[in-house]
Amino acid sequence: MPVNVEIKARVENPASIKALAEALARTPGQLIAQEDTFFVAPHGRLKLRKMPGTSAELIYYERTDGPGPRESRYSVFPTSEPDSLKSVLGMSLGVRGVVRKTRTLYLVGQTRIHLDEVEGLGSFVELEVVLQPNQSSADGVRIARELMAKLEIQDSELVEHAYIDLLLSKGCTDL
Repeated sequence: MPVNVEIKARVENPASIKALAEALARTPGQLIAQEDTFFVAPHGRLKLRKMPGTSAELIYYERTDGPGPRESRYSVFPTSEPDSLKSVLGMSLGVRGVVRKTRTLYLVGQTRIHLDEVEGLGSFVELEVVLQPNQSSADGVRIARELMAKLEIQDSELVEHAYIDLLLSKGCTDL
């Protein structure tokens, strides 16, 4: 499975982090609306990501909860029939909940910077350092930490859990 090293952090000043991300990427970000339906999975997390006007992706990933840069192993399956797939997975596994967000994507080297406005939660930034086959997780952590410094992300702003877990802890299930 491909591997990322990721962080997620709360954002108090979205305009400031947007300016820093644009300066690093040297291009405007790509705005993407996403709806992630999470299913009950015996291992890891399983979500169906729908984006308006495009096909969708079924994404399975394994990542421990924790605040610092952490490894994420994932597998992506593209689908042109997201509604049928959602129905089958919902009937067979059950739906945990739905996360709706507007994401602005910036690319900086091998890292995807996501500025997210998450319905019911607020503003966040995620870094996904996409590791090459010859790179270690330690390489990804180093890159993530360097970008955290450039984006002025403090350890105290890091979030330990996935958006779905944060929403469920607030009692937002939106099934």
